[in-house]
Amino acid sequence: MYRVKEAFYTLQGEGAQAGRAAVFCRFSKCNLWTGREKDRAGAVCNFCDTDFVGTDGQNGGKFETAEALAEHLRGLWPQAPGRPYVVCTGGEPLLQLDEALIEALHRAGFEVGVETNGTLPAPAGIDWLCVSPKADAPVVLAECDELKLVYPQPLALPERFQDFRARHYFLSPMASPTAPDAGVDAIKQSNTRKATDYCLAHPQWRLTLQMHKIIGID
Repeated sequence: MYRVKEAFYTLQGEGAQAGRAAVFCRFSKCNLWTGREKDRAGAVCNFCDTDFVGTDGQNGGKFETAEALAEHLRGLWPQAPGRPYVVCTGGEPLLQLDEALIEALHRAGFEVGVETNGTLPAPAGIDWLCVSPKADAPVVLAECDELKLVYPQPLALPERFQDFRARHYFLSPMASPTAPDAGVDAIKQSNTRKATDYCLAHPQWRLTLQMHKIIGID
């Protein structure tokens, strides 16, 4: 059974695929945080701003088979030219995504993208793999299409990944979800400046901003 918090059609907001139409499939559960505020302080990843608890979100639910979920997601793609693209995210999608679902998504016509924290092995068949390491959680994947670091993370700074093989390297400025409302914008601006300065000093890295939040879409 696959448990999905939400699924929706939108534009990819960041990274190398920014601006591309995609169906997002947000799986429930994560191995670095329960998703509940009472556990945030002790979590490995304590800055997450995503709700991935349960199956009660938009187009969410429980799906008994890979075919059922693939059909559900295919129904969210418009009848229009262009190859369907699905982004499997979370939470941590590799807790649930398996070869059976990847094959079902391919049969449904999808190109399959995955956004993972990199702590779990990836099944075969993924078309676009984005790894976003968190804190000091061990990364078991050795290469990917896109390495995207939330910046700054004291335990996951870019220097830690000098030998990691990726086609693209991105820094995404961190904004603290636990900061007082009045201070969130200031924190975000400060971290954007820090990330910008790092990319200028280390041009292997590129800056990526959360475009979907800037233009006001999901």
